[in-house]
Amino acid sequence: MTAMHHRTTISEAADRLTYELPGHRVEILQGRRTATPPADGAHALSLSRLVERFYDAGARKAGLRYVQGIGLWLPTGSDDYAIPDFALVEADFRDHKVQKNCYAADVFRLVVEVTSSNWSDDIGVKVDSYAKADIPVYVIADRHHDEAVLCSDPRNGTYHLRRTYKRGESIPLPRSVVSVELPVALLLDGDER
Repeated sequence: MTAMHHRTTISEAADRLTYELPGHRVEILQGRRTATPPADGAHALSLSRLVERFYDAGARKAGLRYVQGIGLWLPTGSDDYAIPDFALVEADFRDHKVQKNCYAADVFRLVVEVTSSNWSDDIGVKVDSYAKADIPVYVIADRHHDEAVLCSDPRNGTYHLRRTYKRGESIPLPRSVVSVELPVALLLDGDER
C-alpha cells in the first residue's frame, strides 16, 4: 500500500502557526507567511491614543469605525491577508467579510502600522500591498527609524504621495478620510511630547 502525502498549503500553515503561537499576529504577505509577537506597552498605548484622536475628530459621525487587529484581504496573492494594527473602516464593514475574518479592501479608508521586531514588513512589503489594495491612506509609525511616514494617493499599485515626519511634527490626514492631525510622538510612543 502506498502512503499518500498531503502537501500543506500556505493558508493551512498560517492557521496552524496561529494556533501554535497564541498572541502572535500571523499574516500572509505576497505569498510569505509572517508572525508578529504581541505588542509592547508603547505600541499598545499608541493604538489606544489613536482611538481617542479619531473619536474626538468625529470619525463615527462621518460614518467610519476605528478598529484594531481585523483582517484585510489583499489582492497580491490568492491567500494574502494582513492584520493592520489600526484601521478606519466604513461603518458597514462587517457586511464585506471575505474569509478567515478578513474584510474587503474597499471598506478600509486608513491603515496604521506601528513597527515591531518585523519593522521591515511595515515599511516595505506592506507599503506595496496596501497600495495595490488601493487603501487611500497608510500611516507608518516607524519606531526603528524614529519617524512617521504618510503614504497616500494610491494609483496603479503605487502610493504617489509619500512624506516623512519627525518628532515634534504632526501628520495632517487628508480631509477625505477625517480632519485630524496625528503627532509623531503619539504614533511612536503613545505620548504627545
